[in-house]
Amino acid sequence: MRIAVGSDHRGYHLKDKIVSFLKSNDHEVQDVGARGDESVDYPDFAAVVAKKVSDGEIDRGILICGTGIGMAIAANKFRGVRAAPCTDEVTAEISRRHNDLNVLCLSADLLSPRVVERMVDVWVNTEFEAGRHGRRIEKITKIESDNCCN
Repeated sequence: MRIAVGSDHRGYHLKDKIVSFLKSNDHEVQDVGARGDESVDYPDFAAVVAKKVSDGEIDRGILICGTGIGMAIAANKFRGVRAAPCTDEVTAEISRRHNDLNVLCLSADLLSPRVVERMVDVWVNTEFEAGRHGRRIEKITKIESDNCCN
């Protein structure tokens, strides 16, 4: 799977762990930064990852900031992106199974690296169920098409 990973300064160390974990599991990973813990603005990194997902350049994205909330808000401004913060393995699994989440947003401040590793593993390996959930995603896509600018 092709996965882009980005973070702000607060998520920098966790991002590096996620990149290593994904590579060790034979995923093609694009690390878009941040490159250190010097203060940067999370929307810049969310935009890079979300654009890659929106354009089909990658399959999925992972974004990390203090809470994951800001990253999700910024990423969801791109057509076709479904981004949300997840807090545990259950939300990570359901986000894929029911919502076909293509950008996982994580909290560097509230989650341990071990929990994040398990969440990422579950999220990457869970398929979308489609069926009634597919119908709902189609409705979301229509709302997006009718109301978004790109």
